[in-house]
Amino acid sequence: MIVTFFGHRSVSDGKELERRVLQTLKEICDQAEAHTFYCGGYGAFDSLCARACHAFKQESPKSEVILVLPYLNRAEALPAKSVYDGTIYPPLEGVPLRFAILRRNEWMAKQADVVIAYVKTCGGAEKSLAYAERLKKRIIRL
Repeated sequence: MIVTFFGHRSVSDGKELERRVLQTLKEICDQAEAHTFYCGGYGAFDSLCARACHAFKQESPKSEVILVLPYLNRAEALPAKSVYDGTIYPPLEGVPLRFAILRRNEWMAKQADVVIAYVKTCGGAEKSLAYAERLKKRIIRL
C-alpha cells in the first residue's frame, strides 16, 4: 500500500498531530506487510508525517519512507542521518519551477492508495486534496 500526505506548512498542534498520524498509520496499515510512505518534505506537517512514518517503520521494518522531490537539486540538502529511506524524482522535466510542487503533489496523489490530510484553509494543500478527491482516492482527514 502507498500512503501519502497533504497538509499545511504551519501547524499549531504538532506533537498531538504527529501522534494522530502515527495512530492512523497503525489503524490502516498491517504491520506484517510492506508499505511505502510518500512524503513531501516541506513545512511542519510534512516533517511530522515523516517522523510518524519513521516511528511506524520501527514496528514494521518492511515499510519505507520516501521523500518525493519536486526539484532535482533537493536531494543534496538531505542530512546523512535522515528519517527517509530514499528519494524519488517524478517525471517533472519541463514543468516550470513555480508549478513543480503542485505537479509533484498530483503525481503523489495518483500513486497513492490512501491520502492522509490536514487541511484547514485554502492553498496548495487544499488543491492537492481536491485533486486526490477527483481521483476517488481513500482520504483520511485529521
